[in-house]
Amino acid sequence: MPKISVIIATRNRCYLLPRAIESARLAGGGVEIIVVDDASEDETPSVCATLTDIRYIRTSRQLGVGGARNVGLLSSTAPYISFLDDDDARLPGSFDKQIDALEAAPEAGMIYGRAFYGDEKPSDDFYPEHCPTGDLFWELLRWNFIPCPTVVFRRSCLTRAGILEEDLAGVEDWDLCVRIAELYSTIATDEPVAIWRRPSQSSGQFTSESEKLHQHAHRVHKERWLRLPRAVAASPAERRALQRDFAARASQQLVWEAASNLKARHLPRFARVAFAGARMYPVGVGKKFLAFLTSRLGTETVERT
Repeated sequence: MPKISVIIATRNRCYLLPRAIESARLAGGGVEIIVVDDASEDETPSVCATLTDIRYIRTSRQLGVGGARNVGLLSSTAPYISFLDDDDARLPGSFDKQIDALEAAPEAGMIYGRAFYGDEKPSDDFYPEHCPTGDLFWELLRWNFIPCPTVVFRRSCLTRAGILEEDLAGVEDWDLCVRIAELYSTIATDEPVAIWRRPSQSSGQFTSESEKLHQHAHRVHKERWLRLPRAVAASPAERRALQRDFAARASQQLVWEAASNLKARHLPRFARVAFAGARMYPVGVGKKFLAFLTSRLGTETVERT
């Protein structure tokens, strides 16, 4: 029996697959690798036919990341589960270390770690800066700090919490972590365990469309997460504080993304992100963006002087 099932969802990025698969193979012993081809239109079937020791599943229609992962999850057999995107990579030995830690903490539903940013090689930057542990339900309702490729889930906990929600593109992994954290404690390792490719306009990742991701998160936070039993049981003051903290984090992120696009002179993307932020968080985004523009204009005045 395999020790861990690694599910790699992919679509039209066959050139990235071998690296992701090899990294999963080197990340531990007893690794079951399941590649779910989400109805690719490139050479993915031919590439996978040349790869050994993988289970290849091709969907008949495009399901999206959440749907493809669920196909792999329902086909998996190991007691531990991890999701790896085709453009990410696992670091050697990382699965073994995390599984050992989970086996020593039977009350925990999942373990996560840090992820380096990078493409072929890791950079010096990693996320998150801090790795809190324990009851993370309330922290995850404020913001997502868990990189999906760093997580190892206990299968029994996934069985109780449920599979991925397929209509939450871009935040389906955040939603799953929230539901796991409502029921179980979480442990973490301070060591980097994966390489996470930063989203960009050319990467083809949904998370590169930041305004859509934020719109989904805004809706899910209000319509789903605040209606989970533990959130409903919280006092009105606690719920208002959660909403304020979430809005503050989201508006800060939107302003940063809008400012980055403005600085790079990507004006259409700047307009989309700024408009989406102003519509969802008019007060927070307005104040923060005004502060940014003021500081930026001040800096440019000093530079000219």
